[in-house]
Amino acid sequence: MTKHSDEGPARRVVLVANVAAGALVDGGPTPEVLRERLEAAGLAVVAEPRPDASLAERLEAASTLPGIDAVAVAGGDGTLACAAHILAGRAIPLGILPLGTMNLLAKDLRVPLDLDGAIAVLATGRVRPIDAGEVNGHLFLINSVLGMPARMARHREATRGRMGLLDLLRMGTSLLRHLGRTPRERAVLILGGRPREIRFRTLAIVCGDYREGLGQVLSRAGVDGGHLTLYLVETLSVARLVRLGLGFAVGEWRRLPDLERHEAGALTLDARRRVPAGDE
Repeated sequence: MTKHSDEGPARRVVLVANVAAGALVDGGPTPEVLRERLEAAGLAVVAEPRPDASLAERLEAASTLPGIDAVAVAGGDGTLACAAHILAGRAIPLGILPLGTMNLLAKDLRVPLDLDGAIAVLATGRVRPIDAGEVNGHLFLINSVLGMPARMARHREATRGRMGLLDLLRMGTSLLRHLGRTPRERAVLILGGRPREIRFRTLAIVCGDYREGLGQVLSRAGVDGGHLTLYLVETLSVARLVRLGLGFAVGEWRRLPDLERHEAGALTLDARRRVPAGDE
């Protein structure tokens, strides 16, 4: 849901809070507090039917409740991707309460990152469709990444809530080791009907595309344009990593010689062996 004031009867929502999400882990509001604040904003909060089940089972059960106007999901981008996978194709909207670490989807949709602002959008906003991608039967709302960044993301998840200086040093050491020793991933890319064998260090498929410009890192230009953007880095050294990092920092990176970029309505990527992946 996005901003748009519209008077009418109170919306009936069911709240599903992922207590393992970033802000909720770090002393954020409890599900009870969230419920109170939703009700204070004029929303009618329906009790969650399976609060002790797994996150996916909770979302599935919530989506089948009769007479609800939205499933209000409190968590980060991974939680929202899980919810979208379950709600896609159904008539139940996904309401966003951004309580993750990065909250990239909320930023792309202009949903306020402060809780009261996000709740106000849920109470009075309008429903809008957004693009989603699919990989191996699972939906992603922002991007799907293969290769080295996915390994780094798994390391970050493993140390969530306890990332200290030693963990940062280990992550940096692991990054440098992957640059030199880890074999490049292999896959067959079918783009525009033409197959091509590729080897890469990093590959990302984005719903829509990222903005260029100072301070626009990981900010997408649109969420409903109906296209994907493929980014591919075949080889990666320390020098190339620095060049890419500087390009992202100053907001001019699409034309960097180390980065291959394609826009497409659809594409197929067939990995010849299992490769690390991360989706949001």
